[in-house]
Amino acid sequence: MLASINDWFLALGAEYGVNPYIFGGIYVGAVPFFLLSIGWLVRRARDGRSTVVPTLCAGFCFVSAYLYLAIAGRNIPVWVWFFLAVLVVYGAWSTIRDTRRKIADAKAETGEPTQE
Repeated sequence: MLASINDWFLALGAEYGVNPYIFGGIYVGAVPFFLLSIGWLVRRARDGRSTVVPTLCAGFCFVSAYLYLAIAGRNIPVWVWFFLAVLVVYGAWSTIRDTRRKIADAKAETGEPTQE
C-alpha cells in the first residue's frame, strides 16, 4: 500500500513537472531560515533599526517552495493557485500579527514605549 501511495505521489508530480520530494525539501528546509529571519527582524525592530532585509529574507523563505512550483511546474490547475494565494495571504497576515506581538513583548520587557 505504501508503494502505491508513493507511486501516485510521484505520478502527480510528473504530471505537473514538479518533483514532490524537492518541493517538500524546499518547504521543510526553508522553515529554519524563516524562523531565523523572524528572529533577526524582531531584534532589529526592537533596536529601532531597519527591518527591510530581514523582512525580505523571511518573505522569500515563506514562498520559496511556491516559487519552485511556479518555475518548474506546468499545467498547474487554477484552483491550486487560488488555494496557494489564500494560504500565502493568511500566512503573511498571521506572521505579521505574531511578529508585531513579539516586537511589542520585547519592547515591554526592556521598558521601552510601544507605538500602537
